[in-house]
Amino acid sequence: MGKSGSQEARSPSQLIDERITELGDWRGEMLSRLRALIQQADPEIVEEWKWRGVPVWSHAGIICTGETYKNVVKLTFAKGASLEDPSHLFNASLEGNTRRAIDFHEGDRIDEEALTALIRAAVALNTSSAAKRPGSASRMSV
Repeated sequence: MGKSGSQEARSPSQLIDERITELGDWRGEMLSRLRALIQQADPEIVEEWKWRGVPVWSHAGIICTGETYKNVVKLTFAKGASLEDPSHLFNASLEGNTRRAIDFHEGDRIDEEALTALIRAAVALNTSSAAKRPGSASRMSV
């Protein structure tokens, strides 16, 4: 049994709210803005809290994570290497075979249209991959 007020007692959305509040600076504001754009891009996005404190947004698999560091808010797309990025938003984790990330620094402007398109492309990739997996219908209905 967990202690009163433990992470298990709170929803992932509540934990993300708390992270944004506890940051209390530009990183919290940036994470909040990114979160809102993610949710607007796909109303079926599910918020999760993984790896001891990382906000995760999923739809038929992980779309992206929102990590916060001292000087950057990093939005990492799980299958970013498979996504077209015509606006060249990806600026980090470019050497990997799977993930790609966007590092946001204090004062950076978010290209909302391009980011929304990237999120929707990631959702489309996940949902098309899920449809191809054998037995995916039964797993998704659980």
